[in-house]
Order: sequence, then C-alpha cells, then structure tokens
Amino acid sequence: MATIEVTETSPYSFSVTVHGSHVTTHQVSVKPDYASELIGATQNIAELVSASFKFLLDRESNTSILRSFDLSVIERYFPEYPKAINRYLK
Repeated sequence: MATIEVTETSPYSFSVTVHGSHVTTHQVSVKPDYASELIGATQNIAELVSASFKFLLDRESNTSILRSFDLSVIERYFPEYPKAINRYLK
C-alpha cells in the first residue's frame, strides 16, 4: 500500500509525494469553488487532496498519475470521482 504525503505549498496548491513501488511527486492545484462543491466545509482541502490520491491509486499506479494538474481534471478521466470521493475522506 502506498503512503501519501500532502504539503501545502501556497494557498490552494499542494505538493504530493506518493511512496509506492516507486516514489513520485505531483503538484496539485485546487480551485476553492470546486473543493466546496465536493466537500463543503466538512474537510480541509489537504484532506481532499489526500483522499483524491487514494481514489486515483485504486484505479492506477502512482507512476501513471499526472505530475501536475488541477484537481478538477480527475473528473474528466473518472466521471464517478465527485460521487465517490466522500468514501475516501476520513
């Protein structure tokens, strides 16, 4: 199982390191309105980013995840993402 480290680098931007069979680093931005649509005020955005990587890792290897992207891009590849993300939040 992969370990996910999320570090906020600036407001609404995060560096994510995934320690799996290979270590990968990703830069992720999150639009506040999009985060609000997904989680409202129940979770912080870093938790959303971490949960989103858990979602992605259930579907692909960390080496297949884009190195830099906006969180809303996930929905283009996986249309079920908005409805499924709450299952991945703690």
